[in-house]
Amino acid sequence: MNDTKEFAYQLGKASIAYQDERFYTWDASVIKAEGRYHLFASRWPYSPKLQFGWNWLFNSEIFHAVSEKPEGPYAFQNVVLSRRGRAYFDGMNTHNPCIKCFQGKYYLYYMGCTYGGPMFDEEHPLSDGYTLETWNRKRIGLAIADSIDGPFHRFDAPLLEPRDCSHWDCTITTNPTVAILPDGTTYMIYKSRSSADAPLALGMAVAPRPEGPFHRLTEGPLFTQEDGTPYGMEDPYLWYDEKRKRFCLIAKDDPRSGSGITGYWGAGFYAESEDAVHFFLPKHPMVYTRDIVWEDGHRSTQGNLERPALLFNEKGEPTHIFFASGPSSTPFSYERPTYVLSFPLLPKENRGE
Repeated sequence: MNDTKEFAYQLGKASIAYQDERFYTWDASVIKAEGRYHLFASRWPYSPKLQFGWNWLFNSEIFHAVSEKPEGPYAFQNVVLSRRGRAYFDGMNTHNPCIKCFQGKYYLYYMGCTYGGPMFDEEHPLSDGYTLETWNRKRIGLAIADSIDGPFHRFDAPLLEPRDCSHWDCTITTNPTVAILPDGTTYMIYKSRSSADAPLALGMAVAPRPEGPFHRLTEGPLFTQEDGTPYGMEDPYLWYDEKRKRFCLIAKDDPRSGSGITGYWGAGFYAESEDAVHFFLPKHPMVYTRDIVWEDGHRSTQGNLERPALLFNEKGEPTHIFFASGPSSTPFSYERPTYVLSFPLLPKENRGE
């Protein structure tokens, strides 16, 4: 029986948690550790000639910033995962960080890729074939450290490879989000698709411990329509609610056609599952849209609110949500460098069912 309730919180007013005018900043994964708040995110160079576009796919690196307050602002500390050579699966690009802690160790899940040919810069414009070939090389990786300040040591092989082309997830593995249970069992949602024209979809994998080995729990994608085709979605955030014994998920609605799950492109929806395979939507699944209110009271429609990530307190309650975002009403056409947004999460008086 589906007794899924609405997400118990609403977004408060927005503030910029991190921004650097020299870079585009994307992703956001925040954890409290060793007395401070730590943000892991992606960045790649900004210049008037080097627009947002596909720049992230060729030049992204993962960095670490710190703050005394959960909402920020966060101060840059160091680059955590940079280029390490074309021969590695993640040797030329790292992106999509997801930071977790288990039994005193820190686990940094991410997407990495490599490519041949020239590096994308102001002197080397990109062709569609070059970008698609590189995009299809995205794989999920893992780096582990004994301290939140590193150093983080990477695995030399991906945690999860695409399957063969008889399956829906034959192109990539990316967008990792992880829930580690008290016994170490680790659930990981990943993104993939069957072809360049197919909608982005989500699958579930599981491992006996945070470092793997991972195997798929689902033969097909997690959310499908009546005709069996997957709903278009990406940017999942997964966690496990110990009190209710439920897997909880927030993800971005990204339909190729139709109204999707929420009826608003780029909005976030909420779902729950008891087994990490069958996810159910509440009657009103939408958590947020791209329309936001800032601390000073003004409103804006953002180009995107992507890669949602929650921050939890010691009681296991979510207190803040973070997004990659930028000041444009048209997706992916940002007028200046992007930033990480922070919103406090305010309890709803009535969750409904």
